[in-house]
Amino acid sequence: MTTSGSGPGARTDVQQALLGHATYRSLGEQRLSPAEERFERARRTTGLWLAPLVAIVFLSLPLDMAPSQQTLAGILLGVVVLWVTEPVPIPVGGLIGVGCVVLFGVVPSDEALAPFGSSTVFTFIGAFILAQAMLKHGLARRFAFRILALPGVGRSTVGVVVAFGGITCVLSAFVSNTATVAMLLPTALGILTVIAKLLQDRGLVAPDFDPTRLRVGAALVLMLAYGASVGGLLTPVGSPPNLIGRGLIEEATGERISFAQWMATALPLCALMFVALAVVLLLLNRPEIRRIEGVEEYVAEQRRALGPLSRAEWNTLIAFGITVTLWVTPGVVALVAGTDSSVYDTVSGRLNEGIVAVLGASLLFLLPTNFARREATLNWSDAARIDWGTVLLFGTGIIFGSLLESTGLALTIGTEANDALGMTSSFWITAFAVALAILVSETTSNTASAAVVVPIVLPIAMAADVDPFVPALAATFAASFGFMLPVSTPQNAIAYGSGVVPITTMIRSGFTFDVLGALVIVLGLPLMVEVVGIG
Repeated sequence: MTTSGSGPGARTDVQQALLGHATYRSLGEQRLSPAEERFERARRTTGLWLAPLVAIVFLSLPLDMAPSQQTLAGILLGVVVLWVTEPVPIPVGGLIGVGCVVLFGVVPSDEALAPFGSSTVFTFIGAFILAQAMLKHGLARRFAFRILALPGVGRSTVGVVVAFGGITCVLSAFVSNTATVAMLLPTALGILTVIAKLLQDRGLVAPDFDPTRLRVGAALVLMLAYGASVGGLLTPVGSPPNLIGRGLIEEATGERISFAQWMATALPLCALMFVALAVVLLLLNRPEIRRIEGVEEYVAEQRRALGPLSRAEWNTLIAFGITVTLWVTPGVVALVAGTDSSVYDTVSGRLNEGIVAVLGASLLFLLPTNFARREATLNWSDAARIDWGTVLLFGTGIIFGSLLESTGLALTIGTEANDALGMTSSFWITAFAVALAILVSETTSNTASAAVVVPIVLPIAMAADVDPFVPALAATFAASFGFMLPVSTPQNAIAYGSGVVPITTMIRSGFTFDVLGALVIVLGLPLMVEVVGIG
């Protein structure tokens, strides 16, 4: 943690501490109370022996499944323990798992590492470089002050968190969830910097406090990540699982869900989820202060001090604006021409979010701030400071998701669970579909979850002589969940990469919202399907 002096009581440099973050910090790099340090030491020590023990015990069980599936499941369980207990940095835990997958012969090395070429990985890289420019040149801070200046928003931490979540939800309905979180994270960190400095200037925290451990910071960044997943359910193009699930449902049942029908069904459910999300995050991560007295004057003063946009800020804004425009374009085309049109297929295929992200980031190295000296908006030293740990972490998550499908482990889990439970009613099959989708999405991407779980649920429902429409649609919705681990969704990985959300906080908040969200889907979706008249 950075301070402006040395020794106990030195004043924390809030901006450097928050904007120069690291995904993983050892105990010596954190400011912990004695009780917190004892807990963290015990948690991390436990992982050193528990992870291999869990894997070995599972591999020793006489299970009726293919050897490759049992080996993969054992390794994955061990990796999950490493991710939860953090005896090694979380990205390293994923790499250990990938190494074991090849070492124990689940798949060859080329096949195991192929998913690292996913476009999502390049979305991370490009978006992180854009965020680095926004942070370096102060554009994120400027955006933060603009949001805090909205009437009534900046008076309380609750207002800030809820308003920011609302903005995220609306954007993610038409822009990919990953892109939404990537472009708003710098603003969220800027808002947290403002709040932290305000707390510091008012003497409401110790001079040498750690701003990365503020509960309000965890609530704000998790609202960004989880809010994007909720908003992504609003439209068929809001998230890839929506299109995958809708396509599989149409193929299996012949029922077509129009854009308007999807939105009419999803809107009340998303509204309930958003309310539940706000309550969960603000109760479990209760802000250190509720009322922010005098924040309007503080914000106005800081905005005046910022002055006009600099050349570097204009360049960053241009690169950012072009990137966002290209990210939004497929959603606009879908609204106008429909997702079945050849125009949409062409546009969405060519304006892949990963390609758009790296091209937008490349502009930062072309737009000059001083052409005579050949100085661009960003140099490679700046770009190299992005959080490569998060890139590696999500890359390993994609690998495990791919292996769950290719080895047939996900199918085995689904069919065995159904045989054991013997479900015959629509309600219980829907509940099973939601639980399975959330479980799978915890350890793999939401896209992979939809692609794996919906094909499992459809034949289960048909075999039980139950209309598969509602269970399959419920699985599609639930595939966007999985909020407990950084590898569950790209937005979770980005939130964790901010450095202000400890893994224990993400697990606690994510588990609670998983349960509430599952209840909303299981109880609310059949009702909305009936009201809208689809299926």
